[in-house]
Amino acid sequence: AEAASHPPQVVAAIPAMMSAADLTSTIKIGARVMCCDYHQPVVLAKSLATIDFLSGGRLEPGYGAGWITSEYDAMGIPMDRPGVRIDRMIEHVELARAYFAGTPELDQRGEHVQVTGMGALPASPQPGGPKIMIGGGSPRVLKTAGRLADIVSINFDNSAGKIGAHGIGSGTADGTMQKVDWIKEGAGDRFDEIELEIGGYFIAVTPDASATPDVLATMAKGFAMPPDVLAQHMHTLVGSVDEICETLEARRERYGISYVNIAARNMKAFAPVVERLNGN
Repeated sequence: AEAASHPPQVVAAIPAMMSAADLTSTIKIGARVMCCDYHQPVVLAKSLATIDFLSGGRLEPGYGAGWITSEYDAMGIPMDRPGVRIDRMIEHVELARAYFAGTPELDQRGEHVQVTGMGALPASPQPGGPKIMIGGGSPRVLKTAGRLADIVSINFDNSAGKIGAHGIGSGTADGTMQKVDWIKEGAGDRFDEIELEIGGYFIAVTPDASATPDVLATMAKGFAMPPDVLAQHMHTLVGSVDEICETLEARRERYGISYVNIAARNMKAFAPVVERLNGN
């Protein structure tokens, strides 16, 4: 985690997702996003399909091509070049689609995923199967997500293998618009069917608008970024409840982003924003 400047992942995704499904009754259950290289394709598909089945059709699976170099090193997994990792992710997603559909005999003979004569059980209770999320921040993965995903998770461009200035810098307003354009290029005439998601990584809910400039200035120093640039950074939400609601609505209008992911550490502070925007 330290080598990648990335928060440690405390729990394993599959059991955590099932625990969340067991403790809830209406919310969608997912992971943003699972690195395909860390999982055997059929075992992953069956594990996710089982969560979908046992939760009554509440799975929302997320797939990623992997990017944290130190994580691969720590687990002793070879890290292929980006094109190979993305190709592997594509085949994972293709298998998942067929599996969730309950295909009687799976037959996929790709470069990375080979499955023959296996029944896809359990099938998804959801009509058409779960909505699949693909996340990333580089051109090819976002074009691929536009072509294949139901939900596209817009992330930093972490092609450096760790979180750094380049990746964070790619999350500016202009950088995000470029990413949306890549998604559009991959999606073609199905772009309007895609939901765009983004992570709110840098969050501070202020008591009122008068406190916002000082909080923003303090945060901006840590990023060596002008406060006005940080305020427009697409992974930043700083301001009062009213200000954040206005920002989210403006970004939805301009970029089409309607799905925002918030870390657990910010859930309590962000709850009034969710309550205000619920149904909007």
